[in-house]
Formats: sequence, C-alpha cells, structure tokens
Amino acid sequence: MPLIEAIRMALRTIVSQKLKSFFSLIGVLIGVTFLIAVVSIVQGMNVYVRDAVTSEIGGVNSFQLRQRPNFVNGNVDDETWREWQRRPRVSYDDAAYVRERLSVPATFANYCADRVAVSYAGKTAKDIELRGTEETYFQLKKYELSAGRAFVAQELRAGVPVIVLGSIVAEKLMPGLDPVGRSVMIAGLPYRVIGVVEPQGTLFGLSLDKFAIMPFSAPGRRLICPINVLDQLIIRTEDPIALKAAASEVEALMRVRRHLRPGQDNNFTIETADEALSFWDKISTILFTALPLLVGISLVVGGIVIMNIMLMAVTERTREIGIRKALGARRRDILAQFVVEATTLSVVGAAIGIGAGVVLAFVVKAATPLPAAVAPWSIFAGAALGIIVGVIAGVYPATRASKLDPIVALRAE
Repeated sequence: MPLIEAIRMALRTIVSQKLKSFFSLIGVLIGVTFLIAVVSIVQGMNVYVRDAVTSEIGGVNSFQLRQRPNFVNGNVDDETWREWQRRPRVSYDDAAYVRERLSVPATFANYCADRVAVSYAGKTAKDIELRGTEETYFQLKKYELSAGRAFVAQELRAGVPVIVLGSIVAEKLMPGLDPVGRSVMIAGLPYRVIGVVEPQGTLFGLSLDKFAIMPFSAPGRRLICPINVLDQLIIRTEDPIALKAAASEVEALMRVRRHLRPGQDNNFTIETADEALSFWDKISTILFTALPLLVGISLVVGGIVIMNIMLMAVTERTREIGIRKALGARRRDILAQFVVEATTLSVVGAAIGIGAGVVLAFVVKAATPLPAAVAPWSIFAGAALGIIVGVIAGVYPATRASKLDPIVALRAE
C-alpha cells in the first residue's frame, strides 16, 4: 500500500472515531505539550537571567572588584559569612592602584549604592536605590536617556549635587512634568535633576527603574558608603579574551597590594557574569535533566494507549484484513498499514501538543513575570518523539495483524 494512501486511511479513522482517537492522542499530546512549554520557559529564563545578571555586573565583558560576592551560589555557612565580613572594604586607593597598573585597556567606574527615600513637592518615593558612581557608568550599563543628560567628569571632580533618575522614580514624583532642572530632596539635601534614564523593564516582576544615579563624590555619598570606601570597582574590557587577562591581572595586583603570601586565600572577590550565573546554570541543568524523565513517562503512557487502541483495531478489522489478504495484500502491506496508522495518530497528537505547548508558554509569559522563548530544537524534538512513539507502539499490533491467517480471518464475526 502506498504511504500516502495509508496516511489517508489513518486520518479517516481519526475523523470517524473521534473519541477513541482523542484518547489515543492524549498521552503523546500531554508529553509534547509539557516538553515545548517547559523548554520554552526555561530557555526564556536562561536568556532573561543571563541578560539581567550581565547588566547587573556592568554589561558585557565586565567584572567587579568587591569585598565579597554579590551573587551567592547556594547556602553560605556562618564561618564563610563572618570571613567575608572581616575582609577590608575596597578603598579609593585600591581602585586607584588597580587603574594605574592594569596593562589591559579597560573602562572603570567606582560604585556605591544603598536604599533611600527621594522627595519632591510633598511626594516621596521610598526604597529607591541611590547609586554613587562615575560618568563612565552610563557607558558601561549602556543606558539611554529619555530626557536631559548624564553628569560629566567635571561635575564628578567637583562633587556637584546633580542626579539622574530612573523612569519610574520620575513618573512617581513628577507625573506629567519635565523633571529636568527640578530639585529633589535626599536626606535633607537638594539634588538637581539633569536627566531621566529610558525604562529598563522588570526582572521577575520587580521594576528595574527604581534608582537614582549621582556622582559618587557628591555629598550624598555619606548615605551609601563610608568615606574612602566603595562597594565595588566595575571594570570592562573590549572582548572576552581581554576580560580574562584583565581579571587575572587585577587579582595579582590586589594580592600584591594586600600583601597576601602564596597559599593565602584572597581577601577580596573578582566577580564575573559567568561566576554569578553558575547557580542558575545548575538549576537549568537540573530542569533539563529531569525533563526527559517526565516527558518520557507521559510518552510511554501515550505509547501504551496507542498500542492498545491499535490491538482493538486489529480485532475489530479482522475480516477486513482477511479480505485484503485474499485479494493479494502481502504481509508487509498489512504491517505497513497498521504501523503508519499508529504513527499518524501519534504525529497528530504531537502536532497538537506542539501548538498547545507554544500557546501555554506564551500564556504563562503574558500572565506571569516568567519569560518564554520557543527553542526551535524543541519543536523538532516534539515531532521526532511523535514519530518514534507511533512506530514503536504500532509494531506489535501490526505484526499481529500481518500474521493473521486469511481463511481464519474471513471466518471471524
């Protein structure tokens, strides 16, 4: 029997026996739906988390010199936490020492931050991240401004009390107004607004626009950092190769500056995006490892259901098989017919599952903070699984059908 004709017969069977076909498809449908939806969500989260963490570190090809890690991988015991707390803070002199001696071309930004309240005309925005940094920070973060400008090196050197607001802060304090040129109050000190950063969106439902950026030399630094210390020095190179070389050189320079002997642990942290992402990478690896097991269980169940349905079909169509054999159908024709029917059932279930999985992924994306990015390989994997399950599930019923004796089959009622 030609393949196309066998597929047409299988599709006619699906249409004529809708309920039976639905129960045949449901196992494969659920398995493939789950595969597409979970892979899409995890894939989207991979991109989302990687972009967010890379941005937090300071952008692509950036790393941080810090007292202790900003991103913690797993649980930290009390002894480790106390050791981190005992470490000396990164000072202005440490930052200057690294800047002067680093041989790899790089861009630098001193950085401090803490949560404060920002007020304007009787309105107060609470829990705003006040960042004290340099003019290069805007370049490192690739911030675009929707209004005004960033502060410049001269304002940094003079410690001028100017500030650039995140979009949500500007909207909350000055709805419908142009913030540029107005003064906001932070801990009783006036700051002139000179710019507003373009909206940065959200991370897992949390706004990335609740911040204000000032020169780290401005009077408000007392709110976010003690005198002469930094939360971190951000360093960015031109490419990943230079990044590794710069990170190694900064580590060596700091060990010399801190008089650390060979064998002594660092009393500072060099944090890159890859190190910060290691914890998430472990989680996504576990999810992708567990996924085949969960999908496999559903597909095995779906395959068993299809096999049973096809065995019932063999029993119901015994006389048909006998007639076909009597008219000259060969054993392989009968075998091919039932394998193709089982495969068609499975592929139809997989196709519906692929569509349902994509829809489910984007429903989750629309209804929750979780992102979704459909991976093309997961669609091909879903289709391939549909074919494989159908072939495996159809072999046994097809073999039984092909071995029927035509005389005995013709006598069947």
